[in-house]
Amino acid sequence: MKAKNYSSVLRTGAAMCFTALLLSACGGTKWGFPYKADIQQGNWITSEQVEQLRVGMTREQVRYVLGTPTLQDIFHSDRWDYPYYNKPGYGDVQKRLFTVWFDGNTLVRWDGDHQPNHEPFQNPATMGPDTPSAIKQDVDEAPLEAENPNVTDGYRSPDQ
Repeated sequence: MKAKNYSSVLRTGAAMCFTALLLSACGGTKWGFPYKADIQQGNWITSEQVEQLRVGMTREQVRYVLGTPTLQDIFHSDRWDYPYYNKPGYGDVQKRLFTVWFDGNTLVRWDGDHQPNHEPFQNPATMGPDTPSAIKQDVDEAPLEAENPNVTDGYRSPDQ
């Protein structure tokens, strides 16, 4: 009779341990489900783009540098707003606003939050001298004549 009680106590104890183990898995704050997608909206503007702005630029030049503005208010046609909003699935919301003002067709000033010097989803801690922007800058500064002395401004010389 004692052996019967001993085996039922073991079974009950094992079942309780197994149940406790299963319930402890439910205690985490980050589950793999449900998946929450990142929500990214607006214009990503870098500090490099802001450095290219100059007072006196036309609207077309500003649009070329910063991209098409997200907000163009019909009541304030001399103001373009570039908001940015990023809500990671699990994390803190990131908001930025950058605004440019025109007088007619001429850029007169700009203001806004501090803009990052990296692309979206790029870890700034891992950026080094070989980032795409650094490579692009080196290529742009290289003289075209060094590559091929017979090519100037995209046209071949007449003797070829």
